[in-house]
Amino acid sequence: MEEKEVLNTETAESMDDYKESIDASFKKIKEGDVFTCQVVGVSETEVTVDLNSYCEGIIKKEEFSGDPSFSLKSVNVGDTVTAVVISEDDGSGNVLLSKKQADADQTWADFARMMEDGTVLTLKVGGVVNAGVIVYVDGVRGFIPASQLSLTYVEDLNEWLNKTVEAKIITADRDKNRLVLSAKAVAQEKAAEEKANKINQIKIGDVFEGTVDKITSYGAFIKLSDDVSGLLHISQISQKRIKSVHEVLKEGDTVKVKVIANKDGKLSLSAKALQENTEVSPMPEDTPKYKSDGEATTTLGSLLANIKL
Repeated sequence: MEEKEVLNTETAESMDDYKESIDASFKKIKEGDVFTCQVVGVSETEVTVDLNSYCEGIIKKEEFSGDPSFSLKSVNVGDTVTAVVISEDDGSGNVLLSKKQADADQTWADFARMMEDGTVLTLKVGGVVNAGVIVYVDGVRGFIPASQLSLTYVEDLNEWLNKTVEAKIITADRDKNRLVLSAKAVAQEKAAEEKANKINQIKIGDVFEGTVDKITSYGAFIKLSDDVSGLLHISQISQKRIKSVHEVLKEGDTVKVKVIANKDGKLSLSAKALQENTEVSPMPEDTPKYKSDGEATTTLGSLLANIKL
């Protein structure tokens, strides 16, 4: 009795061990399914893979790689490959798969992730066309428009041929096979970072000689260097009250300013803080004079005070 129970237990465990394989063998395979499978045979024209199912899978040479120089001699029995089903039956009861398409699908998924993450890629310019240059990302042809190649206008695209550029993906359209990149975006980020570092090094109280770059109703923007400027508010232009910036400044003027605030990457400047106190103008003769006790008198009042009634 005990021996029968042991045999029954071993049989149950054995069935459980193979349950997953048995279920997989009866699973319906459909177009678009992706398999990671083992190579069980290689010929000059195709690769046979084990799908752990009711049939084997076939990957034709042209569906194994997009490289024209590729040879199946580099594939060995026991290799693991990932492929997608492109036909449920090749007419001989086998499933047709494509490693090339599976690789492409994964590559474009990677492109989408790179675009979302803002990944910076180091690429070599491999060709020049009328509107931009050609680069290759993981074997996929990418395009950098002339307007996205540099911070400045690019006159001769041929000067960029074979140069190495840093770029990020800005469009990754799998359906249209369209991969667009921008080197300008990377350059802008670097320029912004360098500008932020320069501004962070500027301290309150620092004095600069700058140029009036732009005038607004509320003040003037003063260019302190090629990429750093600050706001000179109208209230900080002169010790005298002015109604318009144009009363004192015009674009292109050189002005000496003092940094009075540096907040969130923005500089507030003051020219007034560097000006000497304005000399007090003499009071007109008819201006009332005030005694220390606060009483005001005039010359006429003084005369009346001397009249006896």
